[in-house]
Amino acid sequence: MNQGAHPHQASHLPQSGNSSHTGKKNTEPETPRGAFCAIRDAFHVFARQSSNVLGTPWAFIFAIAIIVAWGVTGPMFHFSDTWQLIINTGTTIVTFLMVFLIQNTQNRDAKAVHLKLDELIRALKGARNQLVDLEKLSDEELERLEKEFERIHQHARRAEAEVSEIESQAASER
Repeated sequence: MNQGAHPHQASHLPQSGNSSHTGKKNTEPETPRGAFCAIRDAFHVFARQSSNVLGTPWAFIFAIAIIVAWGVTGPMFHFSDTWQLIINTGTTIVTFLMVFLIQNTQNRDAKAVHLKLDELIRALKGARNQLVDLEKLSDEELERLEKEFERIHQHARRAEAEVSEIESQAASER
């Protein structure tokens, strides 16, 4: 772990340049990275940038324009099988590729949210640290935990109702 890093900070995060915590220059040599890491990182960048571009209203308008242009050309091609095959093939390819881009982006976002929540759980006094890795529990364990929280919620509601009743009785006695 880098000197001056927060104890819960992931050690794989880049710490080159000046450390924001200490102001000292990081002198650790960069470890050589394999081709797989480079490809994975390039895909992450591509997926993030693609989701930023393809999630805009302009991309939607562009997709609508393509469909309209395809529809308008139908009479010119006599609504042939080839004409239909073009849109079917194009949409299939785009859909297939978008599944991977969307899944990659959602996985990274979910992982980031989990890490942020894990840090909050660790930082709060009284929080149960067993809740840190909930996403790794089995479905049965999650259902058991959900029922436990439902019981806690029902108990809190009953206690709240009792307090309200006591307060209203005290107010009527005054």
